[in-house]
Formats: sequence, structure tokens, C-alpha cells
Amino acid sequence: MATPIDLTAATAARTDEGPDPADLENPALYINRELSWLEFNQRVLLQAQDERHPLLERVKFLSIVSTNLDEFFMVRVATLLRKFRSESEALSPDGMSTEQQLDAIRVRTKRMMDDVERCWSDVLRPLLASHRIRILDPADYTPAVEDFLHDHYRRNIHPVLTPLAFDPGHPFPFISNLSMNLAVVVEQDGRTRFARVKLPDVLARFIPIPASVVGKPGDSLALLEDVVKLNIASLFPGVAVRETYLFRIIRDTDMVIQEDEADDLLESVDRTLKELRYGDLSQLLVEASMPARVLNILVENFEIEEDVVVRTAGRMGYGDWSALTKLHHPQLKDKPFSPRALWPDEGGESIFNAIQERDLLVHHPFESFSAVESFLRAAVNDAQVIGIKITLYRIGPNSPLLDLLIQAADAGKQVAVLVELKARFDERNNIEWAHRLEAAGIHVVYGLLNLKTHCKLCLVVRQEHDGIVRYAHVGTGNYNRVTSQVYTDFGLFTARPAVLDEVTEVFNYLTGYSGKEDYEELLVAPHHLRPAFTRLVEREAAHARAGRQSGIIVKNNSVADPEMIRVLYRASQAGVPVEMIVRGVCCLRPGIPGISDTIRVRSVVGRFLEHSRLYYFANDGRPEMLIGSADMMERNLDRRVEALCHVRDPALRTHLHDVVLQTMLADTDRAMELQTDGSYRPVRGKPHARRINAQEKLLRAYTSPRRRE
Repeated sequence: MATPIDLTAATAARTDEGPDPADLENPALYINRELSWLEFNQRVLLQAQDERHPLLERVKFLSIVSTNLDEFFMVRVATLLRKFRSESEALSPDGMSTEQQLDAIRVRTKRMMDDVERCWSDVLRPLLASHRIRILDPADYTPAVEDFLHDHYRRNIHPVLTPLAFDPGHPFPFISNLSMNLAVVVEQDGRTRFARVKLPDVLARFIPIPASVVGKPGDSLALLEDVVKLNIASLFPGVAVRETYLFRIIRDTDMVIQEDEADDLLESVDRTLKELRYGDLSQLLVEASMPARVLNILVENFEIEEDVVVRTAGRMGYGDWSALTKLHHPQLKDKPFSPRALWPDEGGESIFNAIQERDLLVHHPFESFSAVESFLRAAVNDAQVIGIKITLYRIGPNSPLLDLLIQAADAGKQVAVLVELKARFDERNNIEWAHRLEAAGIHVVYGLLNLKTHCKLCLVVRQEHDGIVRYAHVGTGNYNRVTSQVYTDFGLFTARPAVLDEVTEVFNYLTGYSGKEDYEELLVAPHHLRPAFTRLVEREAAHARAGRQSGIIVKNNSVADPEMIRVLYRASQAGVPVEMIVRGVCCLRPGIPGISDTIRVRSVVGRFLEHSRLYYFANDGRPEMLIGSADMMERNLDRRVEALCHVRDPALRTHLHDVVLQTMLADTDRAMELQTDGSYRPVRGKPHARRINAQEKLLRAYTSPRRRE
């Protein structure tokens, strides 16, 4: 492959005075999406390195970095490899070829993996040991520890392992995605042979060793791979084991369904999931000590090029380190808090009466997800409720909402559920839930051809004394209790007829053949959101050109769509101040004179995952605010069903702007600001000023005894 490019060269296509302000398609104006994502993951790694976080929270961040990288290779790198193998000549918006992107990614991810290893071995592991949490290497085993591990292996590990030979008489065994494996070199009858031993996921990665065995108080843990290596000879009796090397694979898991040829979407997704078990490798991670002759056997049998091979002298699969956060050391974790309940005195009719009176907003995790569950539970238990409709993207394995929906169907209510089968990494779980819901007599829709349904909507239909009244919840996050405890998201409860009419139309579109494309209260993708959002931005530009008050604040997860970036560039050229709080990918380059010099971009990565989407337009003193499910990515705008909803209540708009957005923009503790060259620098306050941690400030505000009105 080509030599990795100098990423700063992406800005070379300029005139002597800088980029031509009229040429907004100039590749120099865009940051590469994949490299921007890697910068986001680096910001997560910074949290693991930051001593202001409690120690086990730092371990958690290290685990997240590794899990994120795995998913990046499973999807983004795998997609680029497919393009490269098909000899695609398409360039990314920043002007990089597929080959250049792959080369740059390899350099950057290798450096990140080395940083992860150093963070663990040089920083976190010694700190854990100072708190009596010891992760033992084989060199640390005393005879007593070895005896204990031998016995533990014999009783709990050996019966689960299956050595598989690979030679002319034994085909190369199937090796599953993300699996940890040992390549074993043995000698039998004077001949060298090879075998593979998988370390099954059913076995815990960390093995606790009693303090009485170690002879020290605290937690002592051995790693599964070390214990298996120690006892590897037991799997090959009568055979001499010469060498043992650990390796780990990552496969392509990006689901591609030819939906125009699919008669049954459920069947197609199920079949594709099975096929993905055999996806091409996007990474083969091996021990640095593995000799070329052993590596060549793996490379030949996997039928890969060596450019997907990565050698490491450290550990593999740091995602498993999340298990360490389960250890009982509360002093090494964030202090727990009790999220505020929207309806402390839960009651069915009182909930509907409260929503009728005024729109209500919840902000997770500062406010409890129980508000959503109470809303749905009230609908289930209220005899006047005759129908419930909901969209489900990432449901979670043990969702109380699903049980409530089944109870509603059992009570004779009309229940319709849109289950998105194509939700990445949740496909199997969603299929299982879909079957269970159908068995309960619920109308289940599996999504639309060539579109993912990503909007977060729940509609309740109630027969009241003066006729049918509807109630809705419009969210920015999934209907998932677990993620609501660590993701920041908004949810709006409303009974405004104008909103309910349009929410109803969205459900008709999802379950039937509604062709409605003109919305007022909602911005709905794929047909309406892009042009409607563009008009809102262009209105701000018109205000700025006329000397009127203008301004845009964007808070979301990703900004990658080139067309939408150009819309924002044109607004900046008109003089619109644009503040952006973008957690992850941002392909827009701020601060380019004459193009984006009024745009400022920052990212906040902290205790909670910033997941909420919020869009503010100053509109010459008549501000407009929208919340919803959509980021500024091509997939959200063109290939998904998304919904943004206007926040019409002035008090809620004021709260979102003055409390939430302004607090986020004031962060000088966790915020990082995007530079024109694509790098990020910490946002610092005035000298000697106290740092502002936006998430902690919001947590105090929401959980204080004085309730926000």
C-alpha cells in the first residue's frame, strides 16, 4: 500500500490567500470522517488518563476505548476494505482515496492501541495495585497461587476447552468474531503440528484468587489466557507443546441487505446475521513474539493480506476490563445519585392531566427514565386508553417497556410496535423481541425498505368524555432504561394537537402508505428534514445580512454531511454566529477566514455520554428550538426515518437555552475545542478561575431540592 499521507496536506488545495470562499466543495474544507472519529476516541482515552476521575471510572473509559475500536474495525474499516478490494476509485469529501484512508487509519489506530497499553501497564495497573487490586502476571505467581490456579483450571476451565488441530487431515477451524485464541505448536512423532484453542466467552476473563492464597488482603486476579497457557499441556497428553501464542480476530460485521430483493425482511436479516459470522477479517491481532512461520499459517488460512495484521506486546481485548468496574470499591467510583422523578406520585389520570395542562420535558440521566415507564404504565392501566404505538431501535435485553406493551395487548388495547431489525449490533436481540411481541398479538412492523427507523416516538390514544385525545413522547434517545442512566437525552411529553397530528402521520408512514411530506411541528427524514433544516439555517443567514439578531447553536453527536456543512459555511459567510457542541465526528473545519470564521466547535466527553440532539435558532428574537433523533449525517438525513420536534413552550425553550446549552458552552473542565487543522485542544477558562464541569453542574441543578419549574 501507499505511504501514509501527511494529513496536513489535506489543506494544500488553496490559493495563496487561503481557500476560495466561493468553492465550498474544496476538499481542503473537510476533515476526514474516519480520522475525526479516531480523534473522538482519543478524547475518550484522555478520560482514562485523567486523574480527576475516580480510578475505576478511568478503567471504564479504557474499556470503552477498546470496545469503540473493535466496532470501528468491524464496520468502518471493514467497509473501506471492501471498497479497496473492489478497486473503488471514489474519494472521500476531504479528497482522500480509500487506500490513503486505510494507510492513515492503520498508523493512527496503532498509535492509539499503544497508548491504551501504556495507560494500562504504566498508570492504571500500578494505581490499582496501590488500592489492593492486583492483576497478576505469571511472573507474580507464587507456588500457592500456581496450585490454586491449577486446581481452578482443572475444575472450571479444562472441561470447557476444545483443542482443534489444523493439518492436511483437519481443516482450518472456524474462528468467530472478537474471539481470543491460542495458536499452539506441538511436536508428535518428530513432526511439528499446529492446533487452535479458543478461550470461550462463557469463561470470565479475570479469575479471582482468595486473599488467603495470595497472602495479602484485597483483590487479586489472574487472566484467563495466562492460566490456560500455564496448563496447556493438559490438552495435549503424550504430545510435547513447544510454543503457544495468543491471537484475536475482528471480522466485517457491517450488514448489507439487498432489500429490493427481499421478500421477507425478518428472514433476510436473520440470514444475513448468519452469513456475517463468516465475514472477512478486518484485523488480526497477534502477540509480538509470534514467529513468522506461525503467523504465515494464520495469514494463509484466513486468506488475508498482512496489512490487516497488528502485533502487540501488551494485552488484547481491553473491552473485557469493564469487569473490573464491578469490584466492590465504591471509593474508586463516581458518587451515586438519585435522578429526579418527573411524577413522584405516580398516577394514571394525573399523568395525562399534567400533559394536557402543558408540555413537559425530561433530561436523562439527571431526571429518571421512570417518567417514560410511568407514562406507558399509565396507558396500560387506564381503561380509557384504547391504543399505543411506539418505535423501538435499541431495546435492551430486559426491557420493562416490552412487558408493559404485552400487558396492554392482553388488556385488549390496540398496540403497534415498529421494531428496527437493522439496528447495528442489536439485530439478534430485536428479532427475539419481535417474535415475542407478535406472539402476544401485537401488530409488529419491521421497518421500511432501504431505510432504518431511528426516530423515538410513542403515541397514546385515549377515549375521553369529549372524544379522542392523543398524547405523545418525542425523544432523542432509545427506549432503553440501561442507557438512559449513562446517556444524556431529552424527552418531550405533549398533548398539542398539531404535534399529535404529525406524530400520527409518521406512524401511518411507518405502518402503511402515508405519503405526507409537509410538516410544521416535526422535521421528518428522509424527505422533509434536510430541506426544512436548510431553510432554518438560511433564515438565520438572511437575518445576519439584514443586520438583525441571528445565531445557531447545534448540540448533537456527529456533523459529517458535506451538503449540510456547506449550508453552515454559507451561514458563517453571512455573519451568523454558530456554536456547535459535537460529541463525536465533525468533518467541518472551523475558523477558516471568509468561510467558517464565525463557527466554533467543541466536544464534551465526561462521566455521561452526551447523546442528546438539540438545535437552536435565534430568529431575530423569536427563538426556535428543536429536539429529536437526527444528527447531521447523510444516513440520518437521507437513509433513516428521523424526527425533530419544535419545542414551543417558552419556559422549556428558556430552560434548554439558558440552563442546558449555556452550561455546556461554559465548560472549561471536559470541553475540547476543534481547531482548523482537525486537532482538539482543551478549553480553558480565565487564569485562576475555577473550572466548570458542565455535567456536574447540571447534575447539581437537577438533583437539588428546589425543583425546576
